[in-house]
Amino acid sequence: MRSTRSLVHGTKLAGTASAGAVALCLLAGGGTAYAYWASTGSGTGAAAAAAMQTVTVDALVAGDSNSTSLVPGGTADVILRTSNPNGFAVQLYAVAASGEVTADAAHPGCTTTGVSFTAPATPLAPAVTIPANSSRLVTLPGAASMSALSQSACQGATFKIPVTVEARR
Repeated sequence: MRSTRSLVHGTKLAGTASAGAVALCLLAGGGTAYAYWASTGSGTGAAAAAAMQTVTVDALVAGDSNSTSLVPGGTADVILRTSNPNGFAVQLYAVAASGEVTADAAHPGCTTTGVSFTAPATPLAPAVTIPANSSRLVTLPGAASMSALSQSACQGATFKIPVTVEARR
């Protein structure tokens, strides 16, 4: 609780009517304060928590593009399209690898990709908020790396990096 006090310094009252009005205000205010602090009450209430729907990671769509390219011995950004079907905003808390990295269907000879995913620290920093009933692109800087073991058939490929995300309200 927060209380506020007012003090008046150096005020002269002119006449007895003003002194009486001040005394009346002080008495009325004191009674109100006493009633506020001395009152009690009771009641009941109810609330229900809705279940949070799963926040998903979708494949990139036309118009979603990465500004960095992955080359042997280098790193590149990983882009996630996250979707929040809930009626409230959620915070993306964690991202973790959840499977083997594969090349797109146009590069069937790319069986040894040499690509690995480095998950960001948990919780994500800076925080990422996904608004209610919407999706958001999330960039994970330098999260993909490619070793020198990658096959030549992987040149120009787009890689699928399976991840799971954890979101919190």
